[in-house]
Amino acid sequence: MAKHSDAAAGGTPATMALTAAGIRFLPHAYAHDPANTNFGTEAATMLGLDPEQVFKTLLADVDGSLVVAIVPVTGMLDLRALARAVGGKKAVMADPAVAQRKTGYIVGGISPIGQKTPHPTVLDETAELYASIFVSGGRRGFDIELAPADLIAVTNGRVAAIAKE
Repeated sequence: MAKHSDAAAGGTPATMALTAAGIRFLPHAYAHDPANTNFGTEAATMLGLDPEQVFKTLLADVDGSLVVAIVPVTGMLDLRALARAVGGKKAVMADPAVAQRKTGYIVGGISPIGQKTPHPTVLDETAELYASIFVSGGRRGFDIELAPADLIAVTNGRVAAIAKE
């Protein structure tokens, strides 16, 4: 993977954070269809990728605190497993308006990187099956390819089994 400048990579808070941290990534832009609300599957299709390698960023409320969960677009978030992964008791999906306000990104373009307010982050363990994975780059129609270990490093996250079929 090459290292890209902010301008070449789309200039989002995610790309700026990666560049500032010296993390290698590849930007992947595609034409987003505004009628499509299945953002992760759209990214996989438009970029010609294995959907198991494309991850979606979700926010959950765990015992009153927001937590970022990153799971394959082909699966669903296991809320109980997420709560356990961060030492909590109960998790529910965060309100989309709260997610947007706290991350600084719009739904469908929420990146786990460069969020306005940092939150505990958990990446599903299946990410470690790949040399690189794809996550939102901070806007609809823009994904970032990077190594799972680099995603964990830049988000100060952890890996756990948080996805279900």
